[in-house]
Amino acid sequence: MTHTLHRIGSWDDLAGDYVFLMMPSKGINVQGSGEKLRTFLQIALQHNPVSIGDARKVNAYHQGGIDNLLANVEDQAVVHAVFDNKETVVEVLKELVKADLGMSVVVSGIAAEVHEACHAAGLTRHTVEHSLGRWGRTDKLPPREILEITNMCGHSMVPAQLVYKMIEDVKAGRRTAAAAAAELAKPCMCGIFNTERAARLLTALAASL
Repeated sequence: MTHTLHRIGSWDDLAGDYVFLMMPSKGINVQGSGEKLRTFLQIALQHNPVSIGDARKVNAYHQGGIDNLLANVEDQAVVHAVFDNKETVVEVLKELVKADLGMSVVVSGIAAEVHEACHAAGLTRHTVEHSLGRWGRTDKLPPREILEITNMCGHSMVPAQLVYKMIEDVKAGRRTAAAAAAELAKPCMCGIFNTERAARLLTALAASL
């Protein structure tokens, strides 16, 4: 199971949202894994990710920048990279095959799109996981269009009220959609928030609400 699994949205929208997660296996290959995890992030950075992050040491914003994030990666880290197109996902997968880091890799996205990316990279998927959605008092949840943004933080650190505030700021011209998306990314500590997608969603919501 992964916290990157709960994104929701239209097919066209989610086709621009892919999250890589890499981590060692507890008790198996943790020792010395920090350097391999750092190598993964360096490979990701060569392909212009929307964002990268470290669930153990938090996102680049709170670490004072990407250089600090890279320097602080340690054994037992869980690192991430977010991309906005399938073609780049294929290229990153190919490089990871060559690097042969020996770490578990999860790619989240539309299952069919991820399957095609794996096939294009010469890989066969090991496992497929699906989110079963939201259960219980769903009437207490924010509207779906707000969840499409908040659910990009798998640990629910981006509050719905902040999304509403950013929509109002964009609508009033106080912030650009890109600046509002960057503000929303700050509480997502592991760095999997897709600011490119968020900016598109905020622009649409500011025009419609």
